[in-house]
Amino acid sequence: MRRSVFAASLVATALMCLSGIVAVRKNFAASAQEKSAQTAEVKIDNFSFGPAAITVSVGTTVTWINRDDIPHTVVSTDKVFKSKVLDTEEKFSYTFTKAGEYPYFCSIHPKMTGKVVVQ
Repeated sequence: MRRSVFAASLVATALMCLSGIVAVRKNFAASAQEKSAQTAEVKIDNFSFGPAAITVSVGTTVTWINRDDIPHTVVSTDKVFKSKVLDTEEKFSYTFTKAGEYPYFCSIHPKMTGKVVVQ
């Protein structure tokens, strides 16, 4: 009887250890995914994009926020992305999946320009 109780407690301990290892691995994988998801922000204010040029890694989501009192757009010169007209405090986001240079402008105010460099 004692041997079967001892064997059962060994099995239970082994199962708890294995479930702990699986939980640690899942947490590590989730943490690695969170770190790989990067973000960057560009402010639209006073008829300019700030920063005017930004360098990010592949997979980064860039968000433009209109902090100006008048509407603006964010339009890629290569037609890769295009926002709707953004009123004050509205946002537009785009995730860059390929390396390259992405110049853009405001279609309402074409002298407003910027560039995203993706490495």
